[in-house]
Amino acid sequence: MAKDSLVKQSLPLSLILGSRFFGLFIVMPVLSLYALSLEGVSPILVGIAMGGYALTQVIFQIPFGFLSDKFGRKALIGIGLIVFALGSFICAISEDIYLLILGRLLQGAGAVGGVISAMIADLVIEENRTKAMAFMGATISLSFTAALILGPILAANFGVPSLFWITCILACIALVALFVAVPNAPKITYSFSNNSKEYSTILKNKNLQIMNLTNFLQKGFMTLALLIIPIALVKGFEMPREDLWQVYIPASLLGFFAMIPAAIIAEKKGKFKAVMVSGILLFVLSYLLMLSQSQAVFIFGVLVFFVGFSIHEPIMQSLASRYCKAHQKGSAMGVFTSFGYLGSFFGALLGGHLYAFFSMLSIVIWVVIASFLWILTFSLLANPTMQKNLYLPLKETTTYQNLESLMELHGILEWYINENERVAVIKYDKHLLTQEEIESFIIEHLPNFFALESFKEK
Repeated sequence: MAKDSLVKQSLPLSLILGSRFFGLFIVMPVLSLYALSLEGVSPILVGIAMGGYALTQVIFQIPFGFLSDKFGRKALIGIGLIVFALGSFICAISEDIYLLILGRLLQGAGAVGGVISAMIADLVIEENRTKAMAFMGATISLSFTAALILGPILAANFGVPSLFWITCILACIALVALFVAVPNAPKITYSFSNNSKEYSTILKNKNLQIMNLTNFLQKGFMTLALLIIPIALVKGFEMPREDLWQVYIPASLLGFFAMIPAAIIAEKKGKFKAVMVSGILLFVLSYLLMLSQSQAVFIFGVLVFFVGFSIHEPIMQSLASRYCKAHQKGSAMGVFTSFGYLGSFFGALLGGHLYAFFSMLSIVIWVVIASFLWILTFSLLANPTMQKNLYLPLKETTTYQNLESLMELHGILEWYINENERVAVIKYDKHLLTQEEIESFIIEHLPNFFALESFKEK
């Protein structure tokens, strides 16, 4: 759990996830026109080909997360990448709309986003987790922007099937990188006290419910924005379609650089809630600006939106992983990610309906009301800075059963053993318990199981 290995632990997984997002989105700017050229096409089938991947993402995120808790993260990520590569291959060779839909559904079925988030949480100590999630969020953001820019260019020169071939190759490269560059997650022995073994507690956890709602709304607002921006710029302000990159690149870079101070303020200062609320307020401001009839003001609204979206990304992932038990991270992050894809699906559905039958004003009114209610939910969210982790080295003979008496201490939330490094990780509420009290309890009741000299070194 050394802090100096942060990049080594998180960057390869972030790149794997980024390559997957790149593959999903590189076809989005050109897929509808391509699908219309295939045999057996209809408007409904084109819509399924466009958005069907999101539905299979929702369906398979939770099973992938649950199975990763049972059988290990790396194996499930590998299976997901194989399924994703197979779906890309089928899309590349498809000559009718039904085969294309099958391929897109398979692409979404390789739903490993939540598993990758959980594995990063496994590998990186909690105090560095926001930084690790920032790596992941920045990689996803840059991958998304690169996909929007390169998709139309490559399709025009080499054809849409070439995009699926590129995606398939990237998935195969990611599969190799998974087993070459990604370190193995530590072998963990968990404490299962207080019914923490019940997976139903994930759905009943108030803090996780709030974070799931947060991911739903954030991704819904993102889909709304991506629906509005190209239509308004191309049809409303008559910007050439090929010039959209001039807006997307500065917006993405601005968002990327906004992640760094946001992560520092949240992590070092403990201002998680303040940063999240700031992002919501930026969403509201951005949509209000996008009501303007001025192109410059509209584009400024786009820049504001990307900043708000980007400062949320690393913090949301980190917060969600803190509110679940250690052995439930895969399942909890699977549920969390599923809510994000549900938000994307309903955001597109609602946004398209409001924009087509009402006006941009109706979308903004909906965003303002939803944002106000969203901010209110954060008053119910527990402050994660009240939870601290204590890392204590163990003797070689110490087992799970030896340490059961730790739960006698009021304020211990959970503990588990990192078998690889022979370290006990004890999570406690600092309002109820201090590090010194935990160490005193260990010296008095468990002196034969910990390397007590480490206490003296502190």
